[in-house]
Amino acid sequence: MSEQRFGEHVVVRRHEYVAEFVLDRPKAMNAVSTAMARSIGAACRALGDDPDVRVTVLTSTHERAFCVGADLKERNSFSDAELVRQRPTTRAAYTGVLELPMPTIAAVHGFALGGGFELALACDLIVADATAVVGLPEVSVGVIPGGGGTQLLPRRVGAARAAELVFSARRVEADEARELGLVDQLVEAGRDREEALALATRIAGNSPVGLRAAKRALRLGQGLDLRSGLDVEDAAWRAVAFSGDRAEGVAAFNEKRKPVWP
Repeated sequence: MSEQRFGEHVVVRRHEYVAEFVLDRPKAMNAVSTAMARSIGAACRALGDDPDVRVTVLTSTHERAFCVGADLKERNSFSDAELVRQRPTTRAAYTGVLELPMPTIAAVHGFALGGGFELALACDLIVADATAVVGLPEVSVGVIPGGGGTQLLPRRVGAARAAELVFSARRVEADEARELGLVDQLVEAGRDREEALALATRIAGNSPVGLRAAKRALRLGQGLDLRSGLDVEDAAWRAVAFSGDRAEGVAAFNEKRKPVWP
């Protein structure tokens, strides 16, 4: 297993074809400071440029939190001008996770609030353990979800449910979160990372070309009318249909063997 650090608060560990993207600011429950946002963006750029990464799993080193959102202690010291200057850095961090080209899984335990839950929402799948508490409480401190929450949450749970959760600013515990579709898989306490990595390993056994094209079709097709969505799907199909992965996959199926993706 190799390891690369991005700044003080982000580590990327490689488990063969799976990258573990580790939020590592335990003294602040992974609150996203300017420096940490910069590191998240840098790690995303590096992962996006690495063709060998088939799946990325977002994890946390804090035993009681995935991420509690923006660093409000730092924000409290900002002037209006400083807040404006910080915004592109913060936005690039959340967009960086959202735009990773390979499938992404968030492994959530404890608190995933505000920007912390938005980091999870930016992933394709969320595996949460029984201790998870999620929510977007931004309106309770005079702002709105600004890391993609107002757009990603309704795509998960529908407009009315998202409105109730954003307007009420309430925290949702694990069982209800699974029931509402705020998380995709609920596991025993302490097993979120293990189960997310196991899921990632299963996914990583599939065609890397196919995985990225499928993600592109799923993401780009959201919100489009059916005809336009099918055009997006057709473009993604054409990108893989004549690839080495397609040839190997069909050959391996017919030869009853495990594919060796080129």
